[in-house]
Amino acid sequence: MLGLKRKMPHEGHEMHLCYLANLGYHVQDTSGYRRLVKDAKYVCANCGRAAAEKKNLCRPKKL
Repeated sequence: MLGLKRKMPHEGHEMHLCYLANLGYHVQDTSGYRRLVKDAKYVCANCGRAAAEKKNLCRPKKL
């Protein structure tokens, strides 16, 4: 399965926190992850993660 491109469930998913966390982004680039979640204004109705911008969540709801 190496070399296969993964199909995203929807457009922009590669920038969503659920996808990034599954890749280990929060461990690999802690400061980058912090920038995405600092002063969160939205929460994801799917996974419950919070983010500063709705573009980083699958189903953003305003906090």
